[in-house]
Amino acid sequence: MNIFTLLRTEVLNAVGVLAQSGKLDKVPDTARVTVEPPRDAAHGDAATNAAMVLAGQAGMKPRDFADLLARELEKLPAIEKVDVAGPGFINLKLSDAFWYDQLKTILTEKEHYGDSDMGHGEKVNVEFVSVNPTGPMHVGHVRGAVFGDALAGLLTKAGYDVTREYYMNDRGAQVDKLARSAYLRYREAMGEDIGEIPEGYYPGDYLKPVGQFIAQKDGDKWMSVKEEECHTYFRDIAVQKMMDLIRADLDKADIHFDVFASERAIGESGGIERALKVLEERGLIYQGVLEKPKSAKAPEDWEPQEMTIFKSTAFGDETDRPLKRSDGTYTYFTPDIAYQYDKYQRGFKKLIMVLGADHAGYVTRLKSAVKAVTNGEADLDIKLVQMVSFSENGQPLKMSKRAGTFVTFADLLNQIEKDVVRFFMLTRKNDSQLDFDLVKVKEQSKDNPVFYVQYANARAHSVFRHAEEMFGADILTDLASSDMSLLQDEAELALIRTLAAFPRQVEQAAEANEPHRIAYYLYELASAFHALWNKGRDDVQMRFLDEKNKNLSKARLALITAVTNVIGSGLKIFGVVPVKEM
Repeated sequence: MNIFTLLRTEVLNAVGVLAQSGKLDKVPDTARVTVEPPRDAAHGDAATNAAMVLAGQAGMKPRDFADLLARELEKLPAIEKVDVAGPGFINLKLSDAFWYDQLKTILTEKEHYGDSDMGHGEKVNVEFVSVNPTGPMHVGHVRGAVFGDALAGLLTKAGYDVTREYYMNDRGAQVDKLARSAYLRYREAMGEDIGEIPEGYYPGDYLKPVGQFIAQKDGDKWMSVKEEECHTYFRDIAVQKMMDLIRADLDKADIHFDVFASERAIGESGGIERALKVLEERGLIYQGVLEKPKSAKAPEDWEPQEMTIFKSTAFGDETDRPLKRSDGTYTYFTPDIAYQYDKYQRGFKKLIMVLGADHAGYVTRLKSAVKAVTNGEADLDIKLVQMVSFSENGQPLKMSKRAGTFVTFADLLNQIEKDVVRFFMLTRKNDSQLDFDLVKVKEQSKDNPVFYVQYANARAHSVFRHAEEMFGADILTDLASSDMSLLQDEAELALIRTLAAFPRQVEQAAEANEPHRIAYYLYELASAFHALWNKGRDDVQMRFLDEKNKNLSKARLALITAVTNVIGSGLKIFGVVPVKEM
């Protein structure tokens, strides 16, 4: 459990006791009471603003209220010391016994430590990757894929009912181009010399197997048929084969989806018309002419046309958005509105989309559309993912097949271990630039966060192996019953405090939809563990194992086990397996 949530409950109970004992005129509204880590760790383990926000309701000065509340809090066994600071802030120092109890909890809950009910089982739809099914994934898609999957894992940890969703843009001009390209490759597979791939077709060799598949399946059946007459057939097979490629790439990274939503299926089921009907019934659609866009610099770049327009400015957008062109065809934006409405109809009110940073201009209009089509009941959070700069030993990589360097998602995963890629992609905030050096991500140094965290776990397991050699296998059983009070060194207690901070880190990261916070925390935890390890190298009294003192050794093994439990719990969010040897 988040210890600050636990302490807040204790503070509220103490306020209730004051009210029941007649020391307060009434039970105050405690909604704004918080308990958080103090800004300066020297002030204690926790701080509360209770007196500052409740004193006015009680008709008291904050300082007087704080003194009254402090005397009540001092009675709690978990609290060793209470200090009133400034105008009425209350700082709490927790007892060693409290921290020992937290250590036992970590040992009992194992990798489930940090699980939260914050989400109360609310349904959340996390849509990510959503690469057009016109070819294999390239390296530019890696970060968004890893981020989306880790965010889904984080929200699951925080108690939400998460659905991972992939949206297939399987209709429109790009898919039509794919169908034509597959038809051309079919003719090639049947022995026709197609020459150079003409403009308007996808030239990639990845379409050759599609043509060969159809040739083997159907023979010369389509050779005498005009392309437009078998267009739908080739389109469907090509999309299916491209999605097979994409799924295979995602499998390499251990990324899996619960739902593959289809733009074409939503359109064919009348989804676009249903969404537009909702907007129309709410008076949010009109016929009109939009102002000349800023991008149209010359007069010939723009021609005023009457279109069907959505009043997106009513929901915070900078301009209204066209839904239908003058020829009656839908704009690119319209199916996206229908897709978001489809999610809402499936019971999702908390929506998250992961998009590349090049979609920044699309954020406001899509958020306004979700507000409009769901009547404000659904909330859309769009997380933009910045591009990754790939290099090798500091030298930028040219993404060229001729140069022999990787260009696809799969090529990267063939060069770098999956777990290394996944963790490293989460070591920066999603909207910050990320440098990925193929050499440095393999370095065994403190500067490599992937190695540093995994090395902490491997070091811990090396201690377990030595403990079994020294004391026998039984030494690692029932560690939760160890005498934790033997852990007296400040570095040991500091490590327990860091471990106990994990549940709060999970909740804060989930609230902000920022899984990188867990990576930062794991690095901090690893640093604290390595520091304790190094202290044992310098001071024989601080070594984890003492053959002459089994009880102390067992207590320290309990502490180390808690470290591995929390590292394992954090890495599980990322879909990364903790290593036991390096």
